[in-house]
Amino acid sequence: MTAPNPTTTSGLTPQHVGNVGLYWCCYKLTRLGWNAMSTARNARGVDIIAYANDASTVRALQVKALSRKSPVPLGKSLDKIMGDFWLIVVGAQADGPETFILTPGEVRAAALRGEKDGRISYWLPPSRYRAVPFREAWHRIGNAPVESSIKGDL
Repeated sequence: MTAPNPTTTSGLTPQHVGNVGLYWCCYKLTRLGWNAMSTARNARGVDIIAYANDASTVRALQVKALSRKSPVPLGKSLDKIMGDFWLIVVGAQADGPETFILTPGEVRAAALRGEKDGRISYWLPPSRYRAVPFREAWHRIGNAPVESSIKGDL
């Protein structure tokens, strides 16, 4: 019997893919100095709240995780696109997924609309979110501000 390879992640469930995206983003945000916490899963609203140590700055982030280069489903309306940034994580099966960082306005502007059997849906195609300015653009979120009382400790 062959031992399972811990780096092989094919066959991930949608929940696993979502978890990879969520925790990947929390990891990356923490490396930028943010305190990053996931919100209640499957609840309406943003997926991550990131805040500076002194709570002077807060970011509300929406995460969309994909196992491959696929369109991002946006639902029946663009009215509920929220948060300060959208983090689209592609390649949950990879050791280092790619992340594309857009504002809600950029998501709305790049969204496509379709209608089938009288039902309207919106999606974000890979050709629109995989643009160079969005790829690994963590600088758009920025480093968390360092509170003045601990600057000397760093």
